[in-house]
Amino acid sequence: MISPKVRFAPSPTGHLHVGNLRTALVNFLYAKKSGGHFMLRIDDTDTQRSKPEYEETIQIDLKWLGIKWDSEDRQSERLDRYQQALDNLLENGRAYPCYETQEELGLKRKAQLMSGKPPVYDRAALRLTDAQKKAYAEQNINPHYRFLLQDIEVRWMDLVRGESSIHMSSLSDPVLLRADGRVIYTLASVVDDIDHGITTILRGEDHVTNSAAQIQLFEALGASAPEMGHMALLTGADGQGLSKRLGSLSIGQLREDGFEPLAIIALLSRIGTSDPIEAFGQLNEIIEQFSLEKFGRSTAKFDPDELRIINSKTLQQLEFEEVIHRFEQFELSKIDAEFWNAIRGNISYFQDANFWWQLCYSELKPVIEDAQLCKIAVETLPHGELRAEIWPSWVAAISNKSGKKGKALFRPLRLALTGRTEGPEVKNLLKYMGRERVQKRLSGITA
Repeated sequence: MISPKVRFAPSPTGHLHVGNLRTALVNFLYAKKSGGHFMLRIDDTDTQRSKPEYEETIQIDLKWLGIKWDSEDRQSERLDRYQQALDNLLENGRAYPCYETQEELGLKRKAQLMSGKPPVYDRAALRLTDAQKKAYAEQNINPHYRFLLQDIEVRWMDLVRGESSIHMSSLSDPVLLRADGRVIYTLASVVDDIDHGITTILRGEDHVTNSAAQIQLFEALGASAPEMGHMALLTGADGQGLSKRLGSLSIGQLREDGFEPLAIIALLSRIGTSDPIEAFGQLNEIIEQFSLEKFGRSTAKFDPDELRIINSKTLQQLEFEEVIHRFEQFELSKIDAEFWNAIRGNISYFQDANFWWQLCYSELKPVIEDAQLCKIAVETLPHGELRAEIWPSWVAAISNKSGKKGKALFRPLRLALTGRTEGPEVKNLLKYMGRERVQKRLSGITA
């Protein structure tokens, strides 16, 4: 069996966002699970909108997420190859020049729609005489070129959708080259896939119609079409289309907001599949459990709240050795494994570790809910170094002297020492607060 070769082909016209990341991720996981090859192809033929800085950020984001590619290429370096393919199609009668302007094509579509007909190109250019084409050339009017579709039904076994088919009569002959000489994705992508030996194309279901036309284009260029799989598009949590806010949610922004790479990958690898959403400790675990067969045609819902939950659970799985180097960004090199283990179950983002560290070492105005209880706590505070081990005997002494138990005992102590009703177990923070600060806070003194 031939190892699969897949590709992710972003256009460097903007930042990587959750929608196109999912496509990249599925291709990457598919390749790694099957021992295949994952290629990064930069589709930069749109010279007006493509920018080097976008290409750079796309690569930075992919590397940050752990998505590494085995090879790369860019379309701007292959323009001669696309022209060669177009010449081949023209010679074989599968491509033809057209001279309508965008305005003229728009009027045609409008007229077709008003008469109840589908807005399919009428192939008027095929009826042009040589004299008419010469006249256009004399007026320096450059044509755009279209691919001549065969009027048949195209069928394929989709790796996600199952048996699929589209009749070409419902489609316009796709444009291959614009009048300004810019090659269109339809042609460039097929030529690249042939030359790079791509065996499998995995992308969103919005490409289904395009895929049907491209299958004919593969064959017209003397190649067999790769296997294809079309995934359900992402929607918001309510099942509606992604809002502009979420649809443009860049990976760079998620990184700045404090989301973990593994959390993002865990969520995007599971939505739209039969597997439950869960956190992972290693990327290899996600790869091992990945399977295209788990993808269904049901809506794939992206919920930012779900991502936040997975982010918290991901952090809970990280061992101190895995995060020790990250504390330097907050100048928290003094944090030790004991502190990390104490607080990691109560943080949603990694930077929350800074909050709990500062809570222990910076001034805090205590919340005194039960002054008498706090006074007893000061009086019964054991001598020596404050460690978690003293907590059971200390609270037992406070309880015996005050008669308080349960919430009435623990809530006032937590409020006085941390100013919060929830968080890590107080006993695990005593060591970091220190005796003097604990005494002052229990006494109602800012410390």
